[in-house]
Amino acid sequence: MTPALLVLASGNAGKLREFHQLFAPFGFAVRPQADFGVADVEETGLTFVENALLKAREASRLSGLPALADDSGLEVDALNGAPGIYSARYAGEPKSDARNNARLLASLAEVPEGRRRARYWCVLVLLRHAEDPVPLIVQRSWEGEILLAPRGEGGFGYDPLFWLPDHGASAAELTAEQKNRLSHRGRALQALVAAMDGGQGER
Repeated sequence: MTPALLVLASGNAGKLREFHQLFAPFGFAVRPQADFGVADVEETGLTFVENALLKAREASRLSGLPALADDSGLEVDALNGAPGIYSARYAGEPKSDARNNARLLASLAEVPEGRRRARYWCVLVLLRHAEDPVPLIVQRSWEGEILLAPRGEGGFGYDPLFWLPDHGASAAELTAEQKNRLSHRGRALQALVAAMDGGQGER
């Protein structure tokens, strides 16, 4: 059986790799929006949901296919929720994980261990077509703390700084299988697939 095709409204190589791994068991083939000539849309929304919708609609409109968009970011309590929706560009353009991590550490320089609570958020939006009036939307979080220095070589984004007390490891020290099971994105996908299996995807 030919896998169902979804366009991923992102050019992020790390996200594409994770979605390939996460969707494969469910019979979906994920292709990046660049394969269809879709450029990154300007993220003018004020929430993860708004930005995910913007991205999914543009990818679906230009590709003519169902589209999946992910908008995610890191929320740090001591920074009043920053970097939030600006996580990917926290240190400005061009986007850089290394510079974003450096800025986060600088912003928290005066915040001691025990007061560096944070969480990743992921919002997934699935559109059947560009004008879909009832998109499927799920969101999940992943609780942790921000380290004083990076640990681990895996993952992407803020993973080397995102400490998981229950696992004694940073997100960058987890295996791909562990991260897919535990992460905000992995659990959001599980919720999305469950909703589709439950008939909500048939709307």
